Amino acid sequence: MAIEDDARALAALIEGARAVVAFTGAGISTECGIPDFRSKDSDTTKFSWRRHPPMPFDVFMASEANQREAWRRKFAMDDQLGDVVPGKGHRALAALAASGKVIGVVTQNIDGLHRAAAAPGDDIVELHGNGGFATCLTCGVRHEIKRVREKFEIDGKAPRCLCGGIVKSATISFGQAMPAEAMERARALTLACDLFLSIGSSLAVYPAAGFPLLARRNGARLAIVNRDPTPFDESADLTLRGDIGATLAAAAARVLAPK
Repeated sequence: MAIEDDARALAALIEGARAVVAFTGAGISTECGIPDFRSKDSDTTKFSWRRHPPMPFDVFMASEANQREAWRRKFAMDDQLGDVVPGKGHRALAALAASGKVIGVVTQNIDGLHRAAAAPGDDIVELHGNGGFATCLTCGVRHEIKRVREKFEIDGKAPRCLCGGIVKSATISFGQAMPAEAMERARALTLACDLFLSIGSSLAVYPAAGFPLLARRNGARLAIVNRDPTPFDESADLTLRGDIGATLAAAAARVLAPK
């Protein structure tokens, strides 16, 4: 019953909006089997990101040995997570985007699940990059993870580009500069919306967490769907604590139902 009530309230906000921007964090992907970094009840023996924590950018750049270790951790996490697919929440947002209600998705996630669920041309901004491929830090050329791994497993060396540059997973590590283009696209979407929908984010990581505040200052309404409290709850027009995927799916079904 609670999900139905939450979905009704969320659907009402979406239906009354001209342009919705969805801002997502790790919480939207937990139903897909991807652990939330900040879950207080996480089983530390189960999740590979705890046993193989992400490496800060300055540490990664410090030596080839560190780069080899970073890639070892990356492949260990990939093996544990396996082939994940979009969940109910990703599919619900994709359906709302297809209808024109959601004008863009800004995500802090690196799992690529929004892109997997979306139609070609949908506006998806990956603020922290995408773990599904790699890039050269010198020339920017894309490198496919499969080929990087094949070579790594043969020679055990940190991958290098043909230009000689360091190849790194196309994610933004701690201490690495945020991508200027992605930040500007996210800002433009935020200023274009009249409903900012924050989903599965602790809203504690900056500068990304500044977008809800920017939306509010620009006159947009704010809805938050998250398991745990956030710093923006008291200023939100709607705050929901229910199951993220089920709530989004039910709300989207209401919005998209024939009238």
